[in-house]
Amino acid sequence: MIFAPEEGDGAPQEPVAQDTPAVVLEEIPDTVAIIRQLPVEELRRAEAAAQEEEVSPDTLAREATEEAVGALRDLWTGFLANLPKYLVAIGILVIAGVLVRLLRPALRHVLRGWERHSAAVALVGFAIWLLAFGIAISVLVGDIRALVGSLGLVGLALSWALQTPIESFTGWLMNSFQGYYRVGDRVAVGDVFGDVYRIDFLTTTVWEIGGPDRGSFVQAEQPTGRLITFPNYEVLRGSIVNLTRDFPFVWDELTVPVANRSDLRYAADVLYTVAHRILGEQMAGPVQQYEAILRKERLEISIAHEPQVFVSLDDSWTNLTIRYLVGARERRKWKSMLALAAT
Repeated sequence: MIFAPEEGDGAPQEPVAQDTPAVVLEEIPDTVAIIRQLPVEELRRAEAAAQEEEVSPDTLAREATEEAVGALRDLWTGFLANLPKYLVAIGILVIAGVLVRLLRPALRHVLRGWERHSAAVALVGFAIWLLAFGIAISVLVGDIRALVGSLGLVGLALSWALQTPIESFTGWLMNSFQGYYRVGDRVAVGDVFGDVYRIDFLTTTVWEIGGPDRGSFVQAEQPTGRLITFPNYEVLRGSIVNLTRDFPFVWDELTVPVANRSDLRYAADVLYTVAHRILGEQMAGPVQQYEAILRKERLEISIAHEPQVFVSLDDSWTNLTIRYLVGARERRKWKSMLALAAT
């Protein structure tokens, strides 16, 4: 018979142990597959994105055209919005140009007595243009602090990129105020020798002068007809020889070889007579001018007032040298006259 638990003696019946082999059960972790549930809206958006990727070329071209038109429209709108600034900047530059054009003649008239008035006039014009450009840029930018910062960065970059032009401009400034050479002077700067033709901010142009040691096809100090341009930084890097700046005369010499068996005293007297007859009067004025320059600078140097003849010995003959003072551009002329008269 089967009794319910409450129908027995009131105590719960314990299960009867059965004879079963002992088995050790290991816990096996459950494997759970998690499946993400996507909302219907996300599925629709994914389908729409896939459809957009399959857009036809005509649609792409139309969209690109619309974007280009929109960009041009934005540029035009921005230009119209900034048009007053552009007009003000252009007006500032126009005023600067008119001011420079009006000031140049006035400054030349006021400073005409100053030797370096042309350099001062050029610097004033340069300063006006620089100030005008700065004001115009500040008007366009609208913020003076941004302008100062941008100008600082630009100046730093330009100082590295434009070292040679800046050095040439510095050479022009040095020459303008120190007066190393002027237009018309005969100068030797580095390997260049000639008459100064034009002086610009960055370069100097000269008419080339020939010479026996200058590799020119003219073997004397006379114009070759060629123009040579060199950068103004040569003024800072090398020596400058000016033959005509303060005193347009130079000492020149003519050497006449004479046999050792000749009457050297008689030959020297003949050359002195010839040189005195040709150059005696020509040397009087330049010598006085030379002495005045030396007195002004308090230099005690003895100057010969007439041509001189010097004697020097060589291996097989004796050299008689005539020393005289002539114009820097007339050396070949007087040397030819002396050579013809002495032979």
